[in-house]
Amino acid sequence: RHSLLAHLLRVHSLVFAVNKLDAVEDPQLAFVHIRGALQRFTAEAGIASAATVPVSALKGFNVVNAEPGWAGYDGPSLLQLLEQLPNTPTDTGLALAFPVQWVEKFSSSADTSQGRRVFWGRVAAGRARVGDAVQILPSGQQAVIAQVLDHARVPGSIDAGLSAGITLDREVDVSRGDWLVAAPAAAAAAADDDFDAPQAQPAWPSKRELTATVAWMDEQPLVPGRTYLALHGHRWIKAKARRVVHRLNIHTLAQEEATQLEPNAIGRVELLLQESIPAAPFAQARQLGALILVDTASHATAGAALLD
Repeated sequence: RHSLLAHLLRVHSLVFAVNKLDAVEDPQLAFVHIRGALQRFTAEAGIASAATVPVSALKGFNVVNAEPGWAGYDGPSLLQLLEQLPNTPTDTGLALAFPVQWVEKFSSSADTSQGRRVFWGRVAAGRARVGDAVQILPSGQQAVIAQVLDHARVPGSIDAGLSAGITLDREVDVSRGDWLVAAPAAAAAAADDDFDAPQAQPAWPSKRELTATVAWMDEQPLVPGRTYLALHGHRWIKAKARRVVHRLNIHTLAQEEATQLEPNAIGRVELLLQESIPAAPFAQARQLGALILVDTASHATAGAALLD
């Protein structure tokens, strides 16, 4: 229970939209029963619920504009509720993590005082600032940020959640899917004996073995030993499911023993990646702690994973 709920509780509050009530004979009675079941569920799970709204996507009831009295509901529409909810704060207080989405080349430039490529993407964590030392993953090379541009190519620092273009102080091998992260922290002052000097610690350690809460959506069950494609940031990596630790009973929230995850199941799974990635728990950094699993044959999205 702790794994899934830890992710859900990081949300300020939830809004439940009950759709297709226009298809039943008594929308009000159906809504009363469904709302009561949701209230009991959230109370047991300890999840804050902002509202439960009856909607009809077909007729547009309570989606954009409120439909007073329909299904016995007189509150705001779904859109009005969503606009009133607070935004989840960005991860600006963390070390820099920047997934490279696009590489812009301008090799004709005569300026050799810095690299002649701009790496574009959205800052996943921390802040991109000129002068900060960064490490390129997975290569491990290090460089210094020489320039930071916003979406309009105006220089300046860029916080997490916003798009940026980063130029480094020298030419390094960086491709789409690579990460620019804060360079390992400088080692503390060495003691009298150099052998006692502590090693620099990476801001975002790279890992191949991961444990994640997986919501499975594929028609074929997730089974240990099968290989999938994992999308982390903008990088595609092969991932093998090593073991299903447990499956979550969505009715009782109890953890049950399982050997596979069926469609629409949620469970905890051990994954082994072909290459290391800068991973972090989802509760700490949302972008670094999320994966999408894709079927290698059909290329259909098979599951969503939140790293523990």
